Amino acid sequence: MDKTAVVAGHICLDIIPEFSSQDKGQTILRPGGLYNVESPKFTTGGAVPNTGLALHRLGFPVNLLGKISQDMFGNEIQGILKREDESLCNHMIIDSSSSTSYTVVINPPGTDRIFLHNAGANDTFNSSDIDDSHLQNVSLFHFGYPPLMKRMYERNGVELSTIFKRLKSIGITTSLDMALPDPASESGKIDWKELLENVLPYVDIFLPSLEELLFMIDRCLLENLKKKEREMGQPMQYFVGQDILESLSKQLLNYGVAIVVIKLGESGLYVRTQSEKNRFSSLSKSITHVEDWIGREMMVPCYKVESVGATGAGDSTIAGFLGGLLKGLPLKEIVNYACAVGAYCVEAVDATSNIPSWEELDKRVSSDWGRMNPVIKKDKFNFESGIFYGPNDSLDPSEGGPKL
Repeated sequence: MDKTAVVAGHICLDIIPEFSSQDKGQTILRPGGLYNVESPKFTTGGAVPNTGLALHRLGFPVNLLGKISQDMFGNEIQGILKREDESLCNHMIIDSSSSTSYTVVINPPGTDRIFLHNAGANDTFNSSDIDDSHLQNVSLFHFGYPPLMKRMYERNGVELSTIFKRLKSIGITTSLDMALPDPASESGKIDWKELLENVLPYVDIFLPSLEELLFMIDRCLLENLKKKEREMGQPMQYFVGQDILESLSKQLLNYGVAIVVIKLGESGLYVRTQSEKNRFSSLSKSITHVEDWIGREMMVPCYKVESVGATGAGDSTIAGFLGGLLKGLPLKEIVNYACAVGAYCVEAVDATSNIPSWEELDKRVSSDWGRMNPVIKKDKFNFESGIFYGPNDSLDPSEGGPKL
């Protein structure tokens, strides 16, 4: 039987008014205006339902651990989850003293989306909300979006590090994902370097996006890349190479995390791991071939699909990575499955409706499924069997063994 995972962290209700194709984006939200819209769509949002439901659809036992209230929005979230599977609500935290988080997503044709977000009960989530009953028979614990949860980022992440330290003390493999803070918010003004130094020694797998990571540990480089993006009319990934990714990942590895997975958007994933075998000793329940994980550096391209929307793509990619880990697969297979689940996600407008079973996923990955060409500068990478291997990679990709 597959091992059980917990997906904890941020959860909200997304309220999405539907606009007709005749609506013009520039007319939305003008003071004093009244605009007719169609019936709204209600969906769950946040790391808990996005990554959690993706794992569930892939066929893994998963407990969802988010905090909601006994109000209209909380009832709607529970209803959505129960329609998927009654058991998905068994570990949800109900706090009647707070309100359920929600986001109004204003998405008229021809313009960028506008998000009106209320953090609600997410801001009160703390280490005491996780008790022993949530951790029984659990081998993997993933936490998502702490920058959107006040108690998780205040005081340089004391509550977050308390959670992860406890999990490691009882032998659970730990995983952490981020969200991009609003620079003008309280979350955007904290010292994220210090928070990561406090938390990452207890995190086995860290999976930020490139922009999130730059915001947190190299704001100057982020601004320079954004400037090039504006001037050249190309995504900032065009101006990133192995040297930048190596530098960023090295800093994270120095903080103590075992496995760094940087999400690169349409360029796929960059993966870097610790070179010390001892760091993987606590992952023995999750990793069966430790030598395959030591001192790795690789970039994994996305699969080719007809993209409809990017909502939840990063969360789904994480679900694919964690699913492969739960199955005890080698790293090379895991990163391919991760990119494949992300590809399935973007074939639909929402985050989880197109996520397949693992059997369907495996069949498609095993087929002649084309890959995209990453726009990341690849001059220092060696290409072999669909993966770009960096100069720091410890294995000879053509032989599957150590470099001589």
